[in-house]
Amino acid sequence: MLTDVALDAVGTDQAPDPEIRGAIMACRSLPVRVHLVGPEEELRALLLKHPGAGRLPIVIHNATERIAMDEKAATAVRSKKDSSIRVGLKLVREGVCGGFFTAGNTGAAMASAKMVLGGLPGVDRPALATPMPTTKGNPCVLLDVGATVDCKARNLAQFAVMGEVYARSVLKIDSPRVGLLSIGEEESKGNDLTHEAFALLKQLPFNFIGNVEGRDIYNGNADVIVCDGFVGNVALKTSEGVARFVRDVLRESLTRTIKAKVGALLARKAFNDFRRRLDYTEYGGAPLLGVRGVCVIGHGSSNDRAIYNGIRVAAEFARSGANQCIEEELASQAINTPAPESN
Repeated sequence: MLTDVALDAVGTDQAPDPEIRGAIMACRSLPVRVHLVGPEEELRALLLKHPGAGRLPIVIHNATERIAMDEKAATAVRSKKDSSIRVGLKLVREGVCGGFFTAGNTGAAMASAKMVLGGLPGVDRPALATPMPTTKGNPCVLLDVGATVDCKARNLAQFAVMGEVYARSVLKIDSPRVGLLSIGEEESKGNDLTHEAFALLKQLPFNFIGNVEGRDIYNGNADVIVCDGFVGNVALKTSEGVARFVRDVLRESLTRTIKAKVGALLARKAFNDFRRRLDYTEYGGAPLLGVRGVCVIGHGSSNDRAIYNGIRVAAEFARSGANQCIEEELASQAINTPAPESN
């Protein structure tokens, strides 16, 4: 049975070519039906240029407007009611599609998802979760990375529940280890927000391992790491910059020092494996958790491989039933900010 996924066909910097190629790749190798959302005539003409594409389970939905990367999200969402993002999310709300993927304007995607899909019961604020590579091979889920910048302890507790359910349901991790991002492992470390959140998290019925530090994002000691959107976004952007720096320096060093043919081949193989493990295109984007539907957001520079994986992640999320599980988990927990201690 095919899972229907709506795809913003004009989201990337180079749209719509990466979206069309990614949709074709997905329909050829995954059990999905892709609904391309964008200017119908243009998309149909481009799609027909690919041999055999007409026989694939690809549907086109017309959307006359596109939200550019540099547009202010709030203004664009209100004024562009026929944008590809909004039309795609309506397909999810109406049950035509199980999920939606866009590599377009992140702020507009988040605002539109909250408006069109609405929030899950028990969720005050949504969280953008992103998979991060680890030395142990399995990704770590970091949330929030930008959806909710100013948080209360209650929000972090809800993020923890959503991240834990996502790791179990979609990533298939048994008893995910949940950590709270702070400046030290000791319970006393951190600020008022992390102190209050720690008290809430240790009461929840999952595998809470306490505070973790920035380095724990990559060593695989935690499966889910929780933080507010400000800290998470800084951590994410810093990680991207460091990964790019290491990749470029490593390439330069290998090119300069490896001269023997056999050595060069081995070095190239090792480098390609290293690059693949850090490559965001392999992870498919970040799910927006806490909304009543599946919305996955990718990089604006996504290529066809990233689009393919974004469709894959949206389909896996839709099939997992994670949102229902999140709703049930939150309904069974009384997440309240603890009262301040009396002197």
